[in-house]
Amino acid sequence: MKIALGIAYDGSRFCGWQTQPSGGSVQDHVEAAIAAVAGHPVRVTAAGRTDAGVHAVAQVVHFQTDAQRPESAWVRGVNRHLPDAAAVQWAVPVGADFHARFSATGRNYRYVLYNHPVRPALAARHVGWFHDRLDVDAMRAAATLLVGRHDFTAFRAAECQARTPVRTLTEARIARRGPYVLFDFRADAFLHHMVRNIVGSLVYVGKGRHAPHWIGEVLAARERALAAPTFAPNGLYLSAVHYPPEWTFPAFAQMMPLFGPPGECE
Repeated sequence: MKIALGIAYDGSRFCGWQTQPSGGSVQDHVEAAIAAVAGHPVRVTAAGRTDAGVHAVAQVVHFQTDAQRPESAWVRGVNRHLPDAAAVQWAVPVGADFHARFSATGRNYRYVLYNHPVRPALAARHVGWFHDRLDVDAMRAAATLLVGRHDFTAFRAAECQARTPVRTLTEARIARRGPYVLFDFRADAFLHHMVRNIVGSLVYVGKGRHAPHWIGEVLAARERALAAPTFAPNGLYLSAVHYPPEWTFPAFAQMMPLFGPPGECE
């Protein structure tokens, strides 16, 4: 039997998604918790591998098991064995042809940036921070140049293992809510550090260092060195994974007020 799980986690409490020798990754904890309920070792496959410090509101994974358990056991039972920074939100039996990663048609990431002269305190592990006032309209104009199918080499980490840098970015929205600037991106898939590198470059535009058209020039040049440094992981969230209609999963609970749909700029 194959089971799909929806999982949310606070990435600041783990050393990334992918299993590590230290055993401190999200995957390590999830596999151990599922194994405790299933009664046998389990390997899980995720829709996306988030880096250390990156959070997930809507991670989707699958695993194989011969154990017969009620769906509630794969939620409440597994959660009893997870640290408080991670929680299974739902469990759904799926067909053998479902794959959490390869069946996905798209993914959404949100970056939450605290745009205020004074750094955050209570939210320090959950938002990025930039001290100078940002021009959201300029960043929006720049972001439109990224939408479409492009070679995103300029926004790709050097250690990225993807076979191709070409991705289709279908959505790039930016909204201000009080002191927060929200960046929402949707693509068929993302490269390693792609969102954080894009956000860093958009911040360059927002603070006036470059005009919006600079983003298009960086994209066309395909040179990572021309883009801004990688922005902090704190504010990045895997916010949705999309699948074909035959795979219908429960909605994820809203994890924090900033996770509503993007609003209008002030």
